[in-house]
Amino acid sequence: MRAIASRGLSGRDGGGRLQRWAAWPVKARCNWRCCRSDDMEIEMDSVWVIIPAFNEEMVIADVVRKVRARFQHVIIIDDGSRDATAARAREAGAWVVRHPINLGQGAALQTGFNFALKKNAEYVATFDADGQHDIDDVVRMFAIAREHNVQVVLGSRFLGRAQGISAGRRLLLTMATVFTRLTTGLKLSDAHNGLRLIRRDAVQAIKLTHNRMAHASEILNQVARLKLSYRECGNTVTYTDYSRAKGQRASNAINILVDLFAERLSK
Repeated sequence: MRAIASRGLSGRDGGGRLQRWAAWPVKARCNWRCCRSDDMEIEMDSVWVIIPAFNEEMVIADVVRKVRARFQHVIIIDDGSRDATAARAREAGAWVVRHPINLGQGAALQTGFNFALKKNAEYVATFDADGQHDIDDVVRMFAIAREHNVQVVLGSRFLGRAQGISAGRRLLLTMATVFTRLTTGLKLSDAHNGLRLIRRDAVQAIKLTHNRMAHASEILNQVARLKLSYRECGNTVTYTDYSRAKGQRASNAINILVDLFAERLSK
């Protein structure tokens, strides 16, 4: 299956001029002060933000603009959308890589990893397309990666804020986290958060084979198996009617648990 890449032109102004865009402890919280340094703005150019998207034309342009306010390089993996997701993302200035058919979020992330590596990315961040993440959290994660020289920084809504989360979903995610801690040995507070920052050497080592939601467990399993260094950073996840409709339903949390058990039984 061949993916097609293209890029929007909004990185230049109307006169064609380039614009500048403005292993543990788990309980450590990151704050804005830890992110301030003279060379921070320059080094952030080494981060490529990967956003898998499927039928997100209503919100994708706004998400891309918010991300580009902090990070210049944004890759939208249009995973077989049947709407104008690709066009809206390109108009907002993102690179767009298209899957002709819907393959799933795991496959989209692997496509994004491969593309970012070809573009010589030093770090990749994974970010959700439905607007539930805050790009300033990635800035803090980048500061942690640099300060502590770790390969992977994982977002945790339970060290940060989970706005609008239901009690049922919180319980299911807690169960998934306990299971992941028992089976991988990783000392995590949130095992299925889509916000991650991964250094180039770790991106090269991680190979996703689960196309759909089980990819989240697969990433953590490989972090443990490959002994990649990691830390967590509290982040904000905002649940809205739109994000719930796009895949934040409790039934998907149950599917995550089923995937976790099925993966363990197959080994």
